[in-house]
Amino acid sequence: MLNLVFLLAFSVAPARAAVPSGSGERLPSGDGASRRAEEDPFLWLEELHSPRAMEWVKAHNDRSVGLLTKDPRYGRIEGDVRRIVTAKDRIPMPRLAGGWVYNFWQDAEHVRGLWRRARPEEYAKPEPKWQVILDVDRLNKEEGQDWVWHGAGCLPPAYEDCLVHLSHGGKDAAVVREFDVARATWVAGGFALPEAKTSVAWLDAGRVFVGTDFGPGSLTESGYPRVVKLWTRGEPLSAARTLLEGQAKDVSVQAAAQFRPEGAVAFVTRQKTFWTAEHWTLQPDLSLKPVPFPDDADLQGVFQGQLLAILRSEWKVGKASYQPGALVSMPLTAIWEPRPELWVSYVWVPDSRSSIVGVSTSKDYLYLDVLQDVQGRVLQVFRSPEGGWGATAVPLPGFGMASVRSLDEFEDRVYLGFESFLVPTTLSLYTPEPGGVPQTVKSLPARFKSQGLAAEQSEAVSKDGTKVPYFLVHKAGLKLDGSAPTVLYGYGGFEIPMTPGYLNDMGKVWLEAGGAYVLANIRGGGEFGPKWHEAALKENRQRAFDDFIAVAEDLVRRKVASPRRLGIMGGSNGGLLVGAAFIQRPELFHAVVCQVPLLDMLRYTKIAAGPSWVGEYGDPADPKMAEIIRRYSPYQNVKPDGHYPEVFFLTSTKDDRVGPVHARKMAARLEAAGHKTLYWENIEGGHGAAADLEERVKMKSLQYAYLLRRLAD
Repeated sequence: MLNLVFLLAFSVAPARAAVPSGSGERLPSGDGASRRAEEDPFLWLEELHSPRAMEWVKAHNDRSVGLLTKDPRYGRIEGDVRRIVTAKDRIPMPRLAGGWVYNFWQDAEHVRGLWRRARPEEYAKPEPKWQVILDVDRLNKEEGQDWVWHGAGCLPPAYEDCLVHLSHGGKDAAVVREFDVARATWVAGGFALPEAKTSVAWLDAGRVFVGTDFGPGSLTESGYPRVVKLWTRGEPLSAARTLLEGQAKDVSVQAAAQFRPEGAVAFVTRQKTFWTAEHWTLQPDLSLKPVPFPDDADLQGVFQGQLLAILRSEWKVGKASYQPGALVSMPLTAIWEPRPELWVSYVWVPDSRSSIVGVSTSKDYLYLDVLQDVQGRVLQVFRSPEGGWGATAVPLPGFGMASVRSLDEFEDRVYLGFESFLVPTTLSLYTPEPGGVPQTVKSLPARFKSQGLAAEQSEAVSKDGTKVPYFLVHKAGLKLDGSAPTVLYGYGGFEIPMTPGYLNDMGKVWLEAGGAYVLANIRGGGEFGPKWHEAALKENRQRAFDDFIAVAEDLVRRKVASPRRLGIMGGSNGGLLVGAAFIQRPELFHAVVCQVPLLDMLRYTKIAAGPSWVGEYGDPADPKMAEIIRRYSPYQNVKPDGHYPEVFFLTSTKDDRVGPVHARKMAARLEAAGHKTLYWENIEGGHGAAADLEERVKMKSLQYAYLLRRLAD
């Protein structure tokens, strides 16, 4: 049995990984800077914390908050949002580990949160008695800090030796400290790392993998670790042994661990682009053995001696061909064979209307979260005595989102979740056995009156004839006269699907007031697997915008809404989406909520973690790609005579992933061209724009006040 460990799929890590504080590009001096300032008069807003920039932010915050909080509905909105966001009867979502259920909890008394645990039997009670491990609010008072919890990586199978990540104010960048859960205390002289974009994971009780800022040249252009090392307890970080060095153009290099009952396997990964990576197994002598899956395969780990990967493109192996989107396996021992790819077999193959959105493993079973027509189900996969694969659906409700919420690779209990737009979240415990069915453990109380509401699924036809699905939630018997205030939400990127989910405060504040909510499943997402995503990749980005606009046009055609009553909302890549949509079709919308957005796409690689997304958007340094990007980049396409709707931009000073400067510059350019905007920049918050529940309440309340003001009045 190999004495090794595994890396969890890195495909989403660039969006979560840290970048340096104050990551706006330092502006150059000299004649070059003068020429650029003439082309872009708002470059000074990229100086994140300069007095001039922060004065601009404060003035805009004061104006926007003053206007929206004076709305006579604001008090009611804020009260409804607060009751829902800070409610103590929320489901404490579980993390099953080492025979305990762990949970991180925030409420009105614990705005930064409690890390706590209970035994599963205690957790099942209506009001469990929790063992508090770490009180982040108390820690902040004791240390005079503004820590925000960013999770903990704990060593299996006991999960009591932990590497805790704490962020200043919500940034992706975090400090790392070793914590002893059994004693609820920091480990004196334990592993500790200063604030950085650190990747750190256990190899064993005395060694960790670490990628961090080791000094000049140790980071990629994206701001992530370029070097990963093995660090032994008690030695200085400078003595850690280098395992792999990547290139400056790479996204990141890292290593991490997957432990299983049958043994452990270690992988080191060089993430060349957001969508391509090289993986190696770490040998006992610390040498590296290549994993022979294609570079664009999404490595999922190991299960009972089998390597697993989801294919992003067709893989031809001899006379065999394996289709994109499929989960395939290969014996771990095959990496020592002269033709390892010949050992590949299918685990599960999606059809044209389905995709795999999650892979997880318990002691004896493999579970797949699968979308079928953008509705979620859970498949339990098992190996037959002959070594083949079989699958059966876990009995859960339909027309919603079923998913695995937590499991431990050293046992077979599984927590499963289900929710839909109008059905509150339920959490079930499932123990695989003949005839076994999930048993409900927790249920979220209803947050709004769903009686008299309806949810349906429809399709719009995009510019090139592609059928684009979307969900519509509205009052039953909706009068089709275009009068319903309607919010259309979308994302359309990074192979992330938009799925049904309970609408919580949206239901209370918006649906109960007669509004309609629409969720678009446009290309660029992962609703139908890699092909659906790749259809809007790089030079084809406009297709995502066309799809979103097609859904908006379909709502108007059906007279669900009219342009006067139609608003759009999106964040991050979704902020780019709504930015492009209102610039290209300003007459179609009357409200735009643009959250933590990318907007200056000709400079996105110069801002925060932008270089890591070249694989998604293309490189504006390439003249051919720059011309394509220029045609849709919202910032470059503002026109004085554009007749744009008033846009509400929301962002955070401490967003060190996308950065606040996109929103700052776009608001400034629109205003300079004579257009009205609202702008709110949270001084804390990170990429989520809210570091704690109080900030989340404020952010949501401001958005609803804006939407009601624009669409319902």
